[in-house]
Amino acid sequence: MALQFTTSYLEDSIALFRYYKKLAEGAMTQVTDEQLLTLLDEEMNSIAQIVKHMAGNMRSRWTDFLTTDGEKPDRDRDSEFVNPPATRKALLEVWESGWNRVFGALEPLSDADLGRIVKIRGEAHSVMQAINRQLAHYAYHCGQIVFLAKHLQHAQWKSLSVPRGQSARFNQKVAAGEASQR
Repeated sequence: MALQFTTSYLEDSIALFRYYKKLAEGAMTQVTDEQLLTLLDEEMNSIAQIVKHMAGNMRSRWTDFLTTDGEKPDRDRDSEFVNPPATRKALLEVWESGWNRVFGALEPLSDADLGRIVKIRGEAHSVMQAINRQLAHYAYHCGQIVFLAKHLQHAQWKSLSVPRGQSARFNQKVAAGEASQR
């Protein structure tokens, strides 16, 4: 992630959400349509199930973020882990819809909003706590998506950061001011 110096919690949080979204998308582009649905075992989730769950969580948490409980009464969390969208196109529509809710809720916020109280499952959170909670949750699931895609692509995997065995070369570029912005 290219670091942009900021002292704004909101700007930094939005940049991190965008970074994890991009990582997961970079992983998903490397797998086949069938691999999006692949289960490693009966206790694992497929990439598509993780995406469906994340989108359900995003809809619930970020719809009317400041005014309603983040766990909407019509959310059926268990259903998020079964019957994921069957096509890449449908899956990516669900993915984008979820992320649009995230950014649609975060971008209008101001620093004055950070201390406001929101509820998630009836528990009070400051807006900052709620953002931190979701940032950690989405980073966790984006990491799962990357892990699964890397496992499924093994030898064909293209690194999303510094490729294995390239750290010294990357560090030399950084020292010389030549590192690309990722």
